[in-house]
Amino acid sequence: MPIVMRLDRVMADRKMSSIELAEKVGISPVNISRIKTGRLKGIRFSTLEAMCKALRCKPGDIIDWMDEDEYIAAFGKLPDEP
Repeated sequence: MPIVMRLDRVMADRKMSSIELAEKVGISPVNISRIKTGRLKGIRFSTLEAMCKALRCKPGDIIDWMDEDEYIAAFGKLPDEP
């Protein structure tokens, strides 16, 4: 069950850079990049809440779920496939 991060889309809609969001949330720009690309094992609710507050959005605007067929149609392969 692929989880898809939509943080980059929300940031673009709000015209907010990774550096600006990192400063508002209190984490490094590297961690913002990891969240945007989905290359993380988990995210703390406090971080998610801070991002939603800074971006004035809901958690569902940042995190999405796709079934395997939708994910493959969108990205060509599942996230754990080489």
